[in-house]
Amino acid sequence: MTDHSQTARWLRGQHLAGARFVPFARARGGATLADAYAVQEAHVAAMQADGMGDIRGWKIGLTSLRMQQMCGIDQPVAGAVLASRLHASGHMARLADHGRLGLEFEICLRLGADLPARAAPYTAAEVARAVDAAAAAVEMVDDRNCDYATLDVESLIADNSWNAGVVLGDWAPVPADLTGCEGVVTLNGAHLDRGYGRDALGGPLVPLEWLANHLSARGRGLRRGDLVMTGSLIPTQFPAAGSRYGFVVEGVGRVDLSLA
Repeated sequence: MTDHSQTARWLRGQHLAGARFVPFARARGGATLADAYAVQEAHVAAMQADGMGDIRGWKIGLTSLRMQQMCGIDQPVAGAVLASRLHASGHMARLADHGRLGLEFEICLRLGADLPARAAPYTAAEVARAVDAAAAAVEMVDDRNCDYATLDVESLIADNSWNAGVVLGDWAPVPADLTGCEGVVTLNGAHLDRGYGRDALGGPLVPLEWLANHLSARGRGLRRGDLVMTGSLIPTQFPAAGSRYGFVVEGVGRVDLSLA
């Protein structure tokens, strides 16, 4: 057994025990970004072995300046989205099922063509042509009560970039200008915050291009039908029981989520 798989087993045990998140990668075989993604891959495989389903897509985190400042990390991160963690708009999430649940409000893109691993980097134009739909979406993340002042990028990545689920609105044609799309978040019907497509590294297609090349460098690719969460337009929200969130993306659609 490699150090990466040992770390992944330990990490899976931490989740099952409901343990608080503490930085761990540098002490447990995740000293580089490559190591961290190797641990993530083994951790995802362990979740799949527990019956959590196939990889249905990917999340990209920390694509906005506000999110990077919140976490003290200056680069995007990726993680897998498993079938059992996909939910339709109107989903009710239970806070008790998580260490500490956070909500992130994003533009989700769907691939209409494969982007397989290859030697040459993908261009922005190639990635744009591969997208066939967009949706308003909420990513559920579980930071397990992390102290953000101690967070390091390797530990975050190894823990599948904290993905705990995706709540997805209806798919719609991709707007001509994703960068200018306004996303408005409401809490219990009242305005909470807003962001724009351009807040995600200049536009949602930019993190998608980053992901395509990140996966390709690891010998993986994006497949037709994969969804890609392109990063939160506003800082993570930590909900209270009984709260209701709505997220409307101009020209794309709406998604709703409630908490128990």
